[in-house]
Amino acid sequence: MRNLFLDLKIKRELKKFVAFKNSYNFKMKEIEKRDDGAVFCDGACLRENADAEWVGETESLVNVGYIIHGANHSKVLSNLFPYKFYFKGHKMACAESVFQAFKFKDKKLQKFVFEYSALNANRVKGCSDYDWKESGKVYFLGKEYDRHSKEYELLLDEMYVSMLQNPLFVQALKNVGDKYIMHAMGEEDRDKTTFSREEFEKELNILKAYVVSKHR
Repeated sequence: MRNLFLDLKIKRELKKFVAFKNSYNFKMKEIEKRDDGAVFCDGACLRENADAEWVGETESLVNVGYIIHGANHSKVLSNLFPYKFYFKGHKMACAESVFQAFKFKDKKLQKFVFEYSALNANRVKGCSDYDWKESGKVYFLGKEYDRHSKEYELLLDEMYVSMLQNPLFVQALKNVGDKYIMHAMGEEDRDKTTFSREEFEKELNILKAYVVSKHR
């Protein structure tokens, strides 16, 4: 059910965030991937080899991943973490439930996906009979989006701004401090994911800067 007050609040916040994002000079950190699966960034090892666990935090960055052990900052910034929030008339269990809902054409099935969080939110994509990668089109509440369009990017901006209504998510962003938010295990190819590593890092780092700027 639509909440007109929240809709208006999110619309106003979205306008401010988009303006902030357009003026922000984002620079993505480069990572070094070796043949044995080892990953390095800023002189620190994030993974020793293909079978090793990921490192969740170094002196200069937080490496986001819901499955990373012993790294709270990594988990709470993951799209799988169960932050409940309101988005376009619906209650979402986490950000990942939205990204997986994009992979369903059926609007009714999407609404079931909204209820899933954590690892199940990622696995529920196996219930879809639609392969978005073939057409490059995703769906949300009956509307088609070109995965590579500005319209899709704005939809994601609106989703993350909606998440800012959850004070726990805001505090998680602020707790990172000056560290860079990275998602080293993220998919690089935008044709293979609804949210690439670059898109994730850009969005989360700008969100962090935005919430910090509001509380100075």
